[in-house]
Formats: sequence, structure tokens, C-alpha cells
Amino acid sequence: MLTLTYRYRIYPNAEQQVQMLEWLETCRRVYNYAVRERKDWIKSRKCDVNVCSVQSEYIIAADAPYPDYYKQKKALTEAKKSSPQMKAVYSQTLQDVIGTLDSAFAFMKHRGYGFPRFKKFGQFKSFLFPQMSNDAIQGNQIKLPKIGLVTINLHRPIPDGFKLKTTRIVRKASGWYAMLTLQLDVQIPDVVPHGQAIGIDVGLEYFLSTSDGEQVSRPRFFNRLHRKLELLQRRLKNQKKGSKNRRKLNQKIGRVHEQIANCRRDFHLKLAHKLCDRAGMIFVEDLDFRIMAKGMLGKHGLDAALGQFVNQVLPWVCWKRDVYYGKVDANGTSQECPDCGASVKKDLSVRIHHCPECGSTKSRDIASSQVIVKRGLTAVGQTVEEIACGGDGTGATMPIYHPLKQELLGAIQGSPRWNA
Repeated sequence: MLTLTYRYRIYPNAEQQVQMLEWLETCRRVYNYAVRERKDWIKSRKCDVNVCSVQSEYIIAADAPYPDYYKQKKALTEAKKSSPQMKAVYSQTLQDVIGTLDSAFAFMKHRGYGFPRFKKFGQFKSFLFPQMSNDAIQGNQIKLPKIGLVTINLHRPIPDGFKLKTTRIVRKASGWYAMLTLQLDVQIPDVVPHGQAIGIDVGLEYFLSTSDGEQVSRPRFFNRLHRKLELLQRRLKNQKKGSKNRRKLNQKIGRVHEQIANCRRDFHLKLAHKLCDRAGMIFVEDLDFRIMAKGMLGKHGLDAALGQFVNQVLPWVCWKRDVYYGKVDANGTSQECPDCGASVKKDLSVRIHHCPECGSTKSRDIASSQVIVKRGLTAVGQTVEEIACGGDGTGATMPIYHPLKQELLGAIQGSPRWNA
């Protein structure tokens, strides 16, 4: 099953905007009520042995069942009889809110921490239509249940054969967006290793360094608009909560943050396509970027969004471009000589790799990327010599494109945002 998600800008009229804002507020209240119901049940089943609760807790009967997904979803039917606001919202949209909460609790149990929090006013940003008709898009409009026809900017066409499954309406600082989930019942095989291989080492001194010697400077998206954000947030602290001026100022701050995010994602996409233009295989380190975000350089790490590039953008672009993407063990990549394999211990402050065994001298990041590509080729069962012998003299072989995949992605590649 091939699933794609397209994002389009929509332009609801004033009445539809008020209706969608009311829906978001109703979904927020349902979410908070469901969180409180589960929290009260859990609190009534445990207590500390040495202290009492500072606040009062509900006493729930011992035989009362846990309010799981099915019980809370069934309770929505009874709640609608006494709540006109809930009755005005599409029924499956409220059911999806309960499903989102249930997923949050399941993830909390799997992780062992992170109890779901209550949503403040304005924090609920989207709602979902789990089922959509295939003829929902009519020209330059989309028909949403209980909302009606809304103008949509179809800046790129929907590929032929895909069926519209779900639609998520998202509210951002710049306006309203519709996230269309499209599906096609087809199985596409994974990309096989082929062509020229490059290794990528990401960091903060350079955004990335490749095994063929290229180094990309780290862009500073946040620094360019930091002063503007500082001035706006300084004005925000003097505004009265709930006032109209405070809402306008929050809107401006949100637009600046959205501009930073858009610039960052645009840079990631363009860089990923540039890497795929000259490679058939791309290997990266298997790192946990959450650790990098907790240090004294965490602000710079979050600004570069290394995790977003390595774990989201680059794999997606590689899949579209039929480039093999793989991760290798990150232990000791900077402590190993790429030419002779000797162990060369060095601190993080040492930025030049010098091997006493073979005399190799090069940038530490480039040496690390060359170790990464060697580990990646070993993982796929190939060597540098095997890749070069099967190529055209430059070390690259012809990609083995899957014909069905190329036909399906033809509309994507021909869209204006393909090279973005």
C-alpha cells in the first residue's frame, strides 16, 4: 500500500473559520475531559505510603472499569445529547480525538514516562476527517463534512489512481491548510544498493561532510530572525492576557517561527536532492540526536535540526529518487583511520585527523564520513572495488529504477515543488 500526504492551502470564508475555531475548542475540551477521567481513575488506584495528596482526589468504586478508548468513545454519544457544541462537531472527528489520547497513553506506557498533559486554550491546532469521499475535490474546492465547500489551492495535481482517504485540517499562523492522505493499492519493492556510495557525517562545525570531500556550512536560521523575535516577545510580556493586542502579537510571533521552519525545511530538501543527484547509496550514522539537544550547544543543534534532516527528509527524498539509504554504527567513526583502519584517539577539540601509522592527514569530519561509507558498503556486502568495477569509470552504475514506481512518482517529480 503506497500512502502519500499532500498539503494544500485552503481559504475558508469568515463563517467557516468561526465554525472551525469552535470545533478546535470543542476537541480541546473533549481531550482534556478524557485526560482528567483517566487521571482520576489512576489516582484513585494508588497513593504514596508516606504522604497524602495535596489536593482532593475523586474516590472511584473499586469495581469501576478503566475508561479506555472504547468506553470513552461510547460515552461521546450520551454527551452529545446534553451538549450542543459537541453535537455540532462531526462525530468521527471527536472519535479521533479519543484515539489520539489513547495513542499518547500507549506511548507513555511503552516509554515509561511522559504522562499526557492538558491542552491550554489555542493549543489544539488540527482536527481530522477519517473518511473522505473520492469526489470531495470539485474543481478548486474541497467538500468537508458539516463545513461545506472550501476553496483550495491545488498547486500540484493529485496523481492518477490514488484515492482520497483522510483529510486533516491544520491551523497555522499563516492560515489554514488541508493535509490530504492519498493511497494506492500497490506494492513497491525497496531500493537495492547500487551506484556510487557516499557517507555523511553531520555536526555543528559543518552541517555535513561527505566522503568525497565536500563540506556544507551550518546555516543559522534562528540567528537571522532572533532579534525580531526578541523584540516581539519583549512586547508580549506587557500585554494583558486575553486581550486583542496580545492575540495579534502572538500571531506575529507565530509567523516568524513558521518562517524559520519553512527556511530550514527548504534548505534540507534542496540539500537532500543535491546529494541524491550524485549518489546511488547514502550512508549516515545511527545517532540519537536528542542527546545533542541537551548539551550546552543544544540551541545550535535544534536550530540546524539534524534529526529532521537525517531521520525524515533525507530518507524520504532517497526513496523518491531511488537512492539506497542506510544507517551504520556510530561508535568510533571519528577514532578510526579511513585509510589503514588504525585506531587514532583524539578529543573533540582536535579537528584534524592525523594517522601516525600511514601518515594520512585530513579533516576530522571528512575522515569520519569515509569510515561511515566503508561500514555501509560492508553492511550491504560490497567493497569499493566492486562498486568501481561495475561502473562507467567514475564509480557509478546505472540505477535500477522500478518502472511502476517511476510511473507513480511521475506526477510528483513533475510538480513545481519537486526540486524544493
